[in-house]
Amino acid sequence: MGKKLLIIIACFAAAVLIVVFVPSFITSINPLKATVQDTSEGMFQQAIVSVRETPQIIHRIYANGEYVGTVSDAARLDAHLKTVYAEKYAEKYPNSAVHLGRNVYMTDEESYFNFTNVDDEILNYLDMNSLYTLESTAITFSDSDGAYAEIYVSDDKMYDAAMNQYISFFIDPSSIAALQNGSTVSDLTSYGTKDVSLTIVQNITKSKKNASPEEIKTSEAEILQYLEYGNHKDREYYTVQEYDTVAGVGAKNYGLSATQLININRGQLTSKDQILSAGMKLCITYFESPIDIIVNRQKLQQEDIYFSTVTKEDSALLKDTTQIVQTGMNGSRNALYVEKWINGVLTGGTLKSSVDVKQPVNEIVAVGIKQPSNDGTGSYRFPTNNTKLTCGWGCYYGHDGNDFADAYDPWGDVYAADNGTVLEVSYDSISGNYVKIDHNNGYISYYGHMRVPSELKVGETVQKGQVIGHIGMTGLATGPHVHFYIKHGNEILNACKVSGFPSCEAVGG
Repeated sequence: MGKKLLIIIACFAAAVLIVVFVPSFITSINPLKATVQDTSEGMFQQAIVSVRETPQIIHRIYANGEYVGTVSDAARLDAHLKTVYAEKYAEKYPNSAVHLGRNVYMTDEESYFNFTNVDDEILNYLDMNSLYTLESTAITFSDSDGAYAEIYVSDDKMYDAAMNQYISFFIDPSSIAALQNGSTVSDLTSYGTKDVSLTIVQNITKSKKNASPEEIKTSEAEILQYLEYGNHKDREYYTVQEYDTVAGVGAKNYGLSATQLININRGQLTSKDQILSAGMKLCITYFESPIDIIVNRQKLQQEDIYFSTVTKEDSALLKDTTQIVQTGMNGSRNALYVEKWINGVLTGGTLKSSVDVKQPVNEIVAVGIKQPSNDGTGSYRFPTNNTKLTCGWGCYYGHDGNDFADAYDPWGDVYAADNGTVLEVSYDSISGNYVKIDHNNGYISYYGHMRVPSELKVGETVQKGQVIGHIGMTGLATGPHVHFYIKHGNEILNACKVSGFPSCEAVGG
């Protein structure tokens, strides 16, 4: 009997040892049950409440590189994300869904332990810190060097509408759809302009990505502003002065065209002929877009073929006397140009074809054999080629003259408007480098803002069409042009209204 009792006592002791010590031993050799994370841990100090015989999947939440805690019920987290979307974001961000924040992630791991339930604390922590992202459309801009910018929009159709509106600033809206589809456009056959191609230099792609709510653009206006100026926030403004015109404000501020000024002030300006009120604040910071929209535009126009003046010696005429034997007449041609515009700025143009409509008739002048004539013919030419009138007579207060530019070569040559004698070659702080030519018929022509001093000498004879200098912007000028006027006696005249001067109407800006 005693032996049996000892055996029973020994078995009982062994059972106690197995119950007490074996789990600890197993834990010490099982890596799944022996991790640092399987202690009180996380922001809310979750403790182990029990040990399972088999491992289960647990869901750990991390935020900004820090361990937050383990979610006991993943389905509840999913339901909470849907609730957050419905209550906080659905109205402003329709057709989206809430996900964990960009720097928040959840891992699934196997574990033998059950932890205290801190789901309420974890969900409240996510809410208090707005650790959420929303489904959105990412618009990525890239070039040959790769992606350089990305924005997020709540609706890709809203982005398309903003892009089409931005493009419409630079191209006839009725042409956008056809050109975007790559349709072939025939050459112009009537005077005017026509857009023939549209290209966006950069590559633009769309993809679905999650973004924080404050990153997502939710209106067409926000997207349009980004397309206009990217992330540039600074704007410069001009205060309208009395007698200012739309063209004049642009001419005085970086040489903006009237159309450009209207585009960047479309809430205030609607027409080139709009009457401006003194004190108006107009933006003069032109678009600084992250993309380049190139429009090739055809322009068909009639332009003069200038006649040449041919002189022939006549021994019957006295020195310094001339006689017109045949009156010169300009011819004309239909010229088709292809212009290149980038974001609404003309950057160049080439002559594609031309058809002579009327041949010029040369003027024949008999000249005394002892001296060539330097007398003006009274028939003038523009002082530039590819002439564009950027600021007409009185386009802003005190502007006595006409500003002519070369539309295709901003720094091109300046030409004598008629025969004459160099009267003055000088410089002043307003006109910069300038030249005056006496046409020896009571008229004097003036050419200002030239890039460098003219090489002509006072008293030198010049002929109509002779290069007398180069277009510039010396003195008080905001863009390259020639300030030009004709003077008769002591009166400065509007050249565009002087008899014999070409029509300015066709070259007006």
